[in-house]
Amino acid sequence: MTMISSREILAQLIQFDTTSRLPNKSLISYVEGLLQQHGLSPTIFPNPDGSKANLYCTIGPDDKPGVMLSGHTDVVPVDGQDWTKPAFSLTEHNGKLYGRGTADMKGFVACSLAAAIQASKLTLATPLHLGFSYDEEIGCVGVHSLLQMLQQAPVKPAMCIVGEPTSMNVATKHKGKMSVVARCIGLEAHSALAPNAVNAIHLACDLVNVLRQKQIDIQQAYDMNDANASDIPYTTVHVGRIVTDQALNIVPNLCTVYFEIRHTAHDNPEQLLADIQTAAARIVQKAKNIAPAAAIEFDVWNAYPGLNTSDNEPVVEFVKSLVGTTTTTFVAFGTEGGLFSEKVGIPTVVCGPGSMDQGHKPDEFIAIEQLDRCDAMLKTLNQYLTTNTLDF
Repeated sequence: MTMISSREILAQLIQFDTTSRLPNKSLISYVEGLLQQHGLSPTIFPNPDGSKANLYCTIGPDDKPGVMLSGHTDVVPVDGQDWTKPAFSLTEHNGKLYGRGTADMKGFVACSLAAAIQASKLTLATPLHLGFSYDEEIGCVGVHSLLQMLQQAPVKPAMCIVGEPTSMNVATKHKGKMSVVARCIGLEAHSALAPNAVNAIHLACDLVNVLRQKQIDIQQAYDMNDANASDIPYTTVHVGRIVTDQALNIVPNLCTVYFEIRHTAHDNPEQLLADIQTAAARIVQKAKNIAPAAAIEFDVWNAYPGLNTSDNEPVVEFVKSLVGTTTTTFVAFGTEGGLFSEKVGIPTVVCGPGSMDQGHKPDEFIAIEQLDRCDAMLKTLNQYLTTNTLDF
């Protein structure tokens, strides 16, 4: 059977609009069929309504710890973005491949599939595993059925490479994230009588001031000489949405603030949230003089851990040897790597083609050179797995 290249696979993957709000089942069915064509037997983990699914596949012996290649299949929306090239069709121009998800992260998924097909023609001493998930872009919420399977597996992977775009650098650390909704509850009234009411938007603004001050305090306390510094090496507190819906001549009684805490391994997000709640209680106490029912209610609707793999871990030296580098890096964005590490105990690094500088933007692209480098890394990995076992 004719071998298929990562570039050919990527062209197929890009044609599936797997924006997180949409199903990914068509893409998963394509991947399943592709692997089956080469004698492999992937396992599908559908969501309750069957519209989305995770996929796991082992190539080689199933009684030994192996190497897992992890990628998510969903992409962010293109709504409101000014694309000059088709978002869901692969376009080559000046050594770059354009399309939504090329960098984040269907490029790595394509390279992983090409490597799996190559591995299916070899006799592996150590297995290669594929783990593809859904709904990563909305907070790593889809991967949990895959995590549950791995937790119960009699033999777990010895290590994991999450192929988020790092320009093929080896990242050992990234931040975790806590997403929070704060419902600011005031007291409505006619706007002509505003001093007799509690404006929920004002409560929200006071809360935002608390969040901004918390960010300033964190930033000022950070030691910029830290050896692991990245572009944004400290914990960030970010307000993403403020929502209310009331006529202009009514003092609003509800305003909702959506914010996130992207935290380093050194900061405790629960403690940061507790500090914010304490400050919010002081805001509310003043409002209660007018409206005893005034409140700011917090709800953590999603959270995932950061990745904090020691540079001394064998997995780090191993992946560095595959790439041909002597250094490691820290990435500011989150991945599913912290979940594999914390929930399943699989040593994990992040290393993949392309740059997150291109992710989430119009005319997203991956350089062909990056795809080639990833193919070369995974070819080296396959060669290693044919004659060696992992002693991690």
